Amino acid sequence: MWHCGSQCLAFIAFSLTFANARLHAQFVQQSLIDRPNIPLSALTSEESILIEAISNTSISEWSYYYTHGLHLAGKNLTMAQWTADRWGENGWNSSLVSYQVYLNYPVDKSLSVTYPNGSIYQPSLEEAVLEQDETTGYPNRIPTFHGYSASGAANAEFVYVGQGQQSDFARLIELGVPLEGKIAVSKYGGPFRGLKVKNAQENGMMGVIIFTDTIDDGNITEANGYAAYPDGPARNPSAVQRGSVLFLSTYPGDPTTPGWASKNGSLRADPSTVLPRIPSIPISYADAIPILAALDGYGTPGPEVDRTGWVGALNVSYSTGPAPGTTMSMTNLMETTYAPIWNSIGIINGTIADETIVIGNHRDAWIIGGAADPNSGSAIMVELSKAFGSLLSTGWRPKRNIVLASWDGEEMGLLGSVEFVEEYAPWLTQTVVSYVNIDVGASGPWPFIEATPELHTLAMDIMQKIVWMDTNRTMKDVWLEYTNGSFGVLGSGSDYTAFVQRGIGSIDISAGGGPTDPVYQYHSNFDSYHWMSTFGDPDFLTHKSMAQYLSLLVYNLADQDAIQFDVPNYATQLEKYYEDLLSTINSTSQTLDTSSLRSAIDEFSISATEVQALEEHAVETSDHELLTIVNHKYRDFQRGFVSQGGLPNREFYRHLIFAPGIDTGYAATTYPGITEALQAGNSSLAAEFVRKTADAILTAASIIKV
Repeated sequence: MWHCGSQCLAFIAFSLTFANARLHAQFVQQSLIDRPNIPLSALTSEESILIEAISNTSISEWSYYYTHGLHLAGKNLTMAQWTADRWGENGWNSSLVSYQVYLNYPVDKSLSVTYPNGSIYQPSLEEAVLEQDETTGYPNRIPTFHGYSASGAANAEFVYVGQGQQSDFARLIELGVPLEGKIAVSKYGGPFRGLKVKNAQENGMMGVIIFTDTIDDGNITEANGYAAYPDGPARNPSAVQRGSVLFLSTYPGDPTTPGWASKNGSLRADPSTVLPRIPSIPISYADAIPILAALDGYGTPGPEVDRTGWVGALNVSYSTGPAPGTTMSMTNLMETTYAPIWNSIGIINGTIADETIVIGNHRDAWIIGGAADPNSGSAIMVELSKAFGSLLSTGWRPKRNIVLASWDGEEMGLLGSVEFVEEYAPWLTQTVVSYVNIDVGASGPWPFIEATPELHTLAMDIMQKIVWMDTNRTMKDVWLEYTNGSFGVLGSGSDYTAFVQRGIGSIDISAGGGPTDPVYQYHSNFDSYHWMSTFGDPDFLTHKSMAQYLSLLVYNLADQDAIQFDVPNYATQLEKYYEDLLSTINSTSQTLDTSSLRSAIDEFSISATEVQALEEHAVETSDHELLTIVNHKYRDFQRGFVSQGGLPNREFYRHLIFAPGIDTGYAATTYPGITEALQAGNSSLAAEFVRKTADAILTAASIIKV
């Protein structure tokens, strides 16, 4: 096994040579102020330095930079270097890492609907250019498209397939709706968009159109009397959600190098297992309404389909179709190439060579802007580097190595982070304590956190140190109001994925809007600096609070004598996941003996309680040798959860406690090997994964065993 400590880190760094919106924001802040609050926790002197170094003014400046230049995957070298340079100015040892990856870019597309009377509807397929929002009119603005979509053409009748889940297609088959040889029209929401295409392809369909529906916009719609962006907080009718259609739940990363880093001269595999063979095109809700309306009166009306998420908020029946004699013609032309992508890497070496904290955010975006996704996080990362630079100037050095990463190619399928993890897997496995991810750092005023269970307590403790958006409430107050104290479970959809699936505990932090906040213009040209500075976070106060939170979280992970893990909470969550599994079993006609899993969870719980007691003893007695032993147990125990190999037919996903659902792509499934075997009706496979999952938990328990 390759060991990489402080010297190796240095080597890597070297060699990887609305006036209305403002009124709304004031209303939100006032509503926060008026509620009871939890007292603010005291800060250490070093934490105070970090907090005081963070400015919403400078974050706004970083955001402006990132949102006024092209940064599609493989086309942002200048921005990658700028990022590394800013980090370097703040005392981080910074450089770039490049990978040679398989990409495609849009060339041309068309879409039309021909009615039986010969008339033709031709949607615009493009977004409005807004005088108020300069980047929407940049000459190099990016067309609407799906990354990794296939080139191709189709001319056929079309069928509305709901959210495009496997269960939606099963319902259509049950209703006798013809699918083979038709074109699918699907609503965004539910599974990852690539799985909508995959499911259509597997049902013999010829192409896919995916549209945005205002059902996702809460109360803030034009139908409810709100003006659309740029005049108000509702969605612009022409907004189109771009995005990748890679089959994410099979494996992410460069589709031609599954399991190894993508470099010049790398062996290349056939990518067809994770790339669609049929074309797909994203469209706006304004363009979708005439298409859906053409199906009214044909097939089964939406309410009678009786599927969750089927009926949206547009003024149509959401009927299945097809409409006899009404046909759709679509063409899509993509340019395929191998091209470089660039990760910016910044490092502060700690005094402990074999313990490391990694913080990441992706930099690439589908559009010129990307003010929320991802560049709210990118701006926060630059500000974090500045805050830690202030701390470094006092002579401080962290106990653990801290690595900053600005990933490229995330939007296409987590390319930059997956390739990095594949290249540096031995060192990462041997040294990384936690991976901290920030992607959409701010698209609204409400914080949300997904994390592996050992980080829940620390995440809450740090929230109580943050004054939220210059109000008299803590971040914890606001988080509790928004989430009722719930943490999300990590599935996929951002750069923590490869780390979790290598057994590295992770946390993903974000802030978004509620049902009465301005609509976030996700993956559209309107996710711009103008939208952010007018509607999303007008004074960049959410950005500021999130930067402070991220900085204190990283500081506490990197510089406390004892790694700040709550391992007994992992046992508590394993128990909750087990109860969910029993409910899944009871919902089927299958029987399954889970006694070995039950026993393994009990064994882990005992070990977790004992190792926590050992940590407390080591701290109380200042026994540094014993504390090192405990810290290494904390660092390593989650490797046990990935010790039994990968999931069936998707070996990239090897974490047996949680993985993205095979037909969700984003949302996590707990005990995935068992749960998905049960859902497939395969009792023998479920029994096999009961054994494997129990063995994985016992392996993790043995690592922390005292």
